[in-house]
Amino acid sequence: MKLLVTGGAGFIGSNFTRYWSKTHPEDVVVVLDALTYAGCKESLVDLDDRIRFVQADIGNTGHVHEVLDRHSIDVVVNFAAESHNSLAIIDPERFFRTNVTGTVGLLEAARAYGGLTRFHHVSTCEVYGDLDLDADEAFTETSPYRPRTPYNASKAAADHAVRAYSLTYGLPISITNCANNYGPYQFPEKLIPLFAALALQDQPLPLYASKDNRREWIHVLDHARAIDLVIHQGKAGETYHVGTGSEYSIEEIADRILAELGKPATLKTTVPDRPSHDRRYLLDSSKIRTELGFTPSITFDEGMRETIRWYRDNEAWWRPLLGRAPVQESAAWQLRS
Repeated sequence: MKLLVTGGAGFIGSNFTRYWSKTHPEDVVVVLDALTYAGCKESLVDLDDRIRFVQADIGNTGHVHEVLDRHSIDVVVNFAAESHNSLAIIDPERFFRTNVTGTVGLLEAARAYGGLTRFHHVSTCEVYGDLDLDADEAFTETSPYRPRTPYNASKAAADHAVRAYSLTYGLPISITNCANNYGPYQFPEKLIPLFAALALQDQPLPLYASKDNRREWIHVLDHARAIDLVIHQGKAGETYHVGTGSEYSIEEIADRILAELGKPATLKTTVPDRPSHDRRYLLDSSKIRTELGFTPSITFDEGMRETIRWYRDNEAWWRPLLGRAPVQESAAWQLRS
C-alpha cells in the first residue's frame, strides 16, 4: 500500500507515520506538511530512511495532485489542520483557510487523481459542541453538529465537505472523530506538554477558571491503531468514533504532571476562561469496538506516566519550540472587553 499522510510533521500525524512505518514496513509512506509553526520535521528525523517528505500546503490542489500521481498513492490520511482553540479565537480566518478551504483543495486533488481506494479524514469530538458536566449521554456518530468555537466550526465544515465529496463524486471516504490525544511529540501549546514544560522550568501552570471541565483522553498510538483498523476493515462512507471512556479534568491533569515531576501544587495558578470554553466531551465508541474490534491498549495511568517522562527526558526537542507559540493563555482573553 502507498499512503499519503498529510500533516505528518504534526503531533498525531508524526506518531501515526512512526506507527505505520513500524507496523507495515512493506508500505510506502509519503508525508506532506506545510511546516507551519506547529509542524516539526524533527519529529520524523528517525524515519528519514523510511519515508518520503514533501513540503506543501494541502490547499495547493495542483501540487497535491502531482504528488498523488508521482507516488501512485492508494490511501490519503488527512491530519492536516490548525487545531489550537485559543489561537482560533484570536485568528479565526487561518483556521477556515486551512481546515475548510485546505481540505476542499485536498479533496479536489483526490477527485482529479481518481486512483484512491480510501480518503480517510481525521476529525474531532469537538464538532458536536459540549456536554453538561453531569450529563449521562455521550456523542454518537449520529449526534447533530453544534460547534461552539471557530476551530470546532472549521472542523465541522471540513467533515461536511468530505461527506459531500463521497455522496456527489463517489470518493471512497471514511471519517474518525477522536477524543483528546496525548503522547510524545506534541507541540508545547497543548495542555499536557505545556504543563510539563512549565513545571520542568518551575513556572506557573495556567489553569482556566473552569478547572473542573473534563476531557476524554486517548493515547496517540491507540488512535493510530484505530485508524489502521478503519482503513483496512472499515466501510467506505462511514464515520467511527475513537474513544476510551477515560475522563479527567484539567486540574487532575495538572496534579498528575506535578506529582510525576516532583513539583509543588503551588505552581498551579488560575487564569480567566477563554470564550466558549467547552465543558465536557465524551464519545460513544461502541461502533468501532463492535464492528472492527477496537480496544484501547494503553491505560491512562501508564500512558500519562510515560508521556510526562518523555517530556522530562526530551527537553532538546521541546525547548526550541517554546518561542514559536503564537498565543499565551494567561494574556489572551482581554479581547472580551
